Amino acid sequence: MTIFPLDHNFTRWDELLALILTAFASMNGRIDPPSSALTLTAESLAEKARAEIGHIAIDGEKLTGCLFLRPEADCLYVGKLAVLPSAQGKGLGRRLLAIAEETAASLGLAALRLETRIELTDNHAVFAACGFSRTAEKAHPGFARTTFVEMRKTLAHRIQVV
Repeated sequence: MTIFPLDHNFTRWDELLALILTAFASMNGRIDPPSSALTLTAESLAEKARAEIGHIAIDGEKLTGCLFLRPEADCLYVGKLAVLPSAQGKGLGRRLLAIAEETAASLGLAALRLETRIELTDNHAVFAACGFSRTAEKAHPGFARTTFVEMRKTLAHRIQVV
């Protein structure tokens, strides 16, 4: 399994969309409002890749995972972290998060931030095991109840010895 940055040479947008939709399919009917992944198109993914920092995981010729990163004022936002169900439980998600940490460090950002739906308690536990802490409970526009949680991971500052 190899992880590559998305660049201008990438053309497999339909496959990437299918990967995300497959990885997020277990959320259908479990979360409200529905996942924003359902509104993605191949074209909007290409646009997202131009605006953000994307990575894809490939096993042989098959796309198996991805994540998108967006620098914010004090952190790096981790979005659309997706791993095919057949590739889950093998450390790929952790490898993608390690790339997020490396990217944050290269940008001088001291934390990662992500959002996960309130109903997806398994995700909360996985991210907590990866060092994330719940920092906020929020609601999507039009909802009076909590619909998602924000989680952050403060990154260890590396001291360079000269």
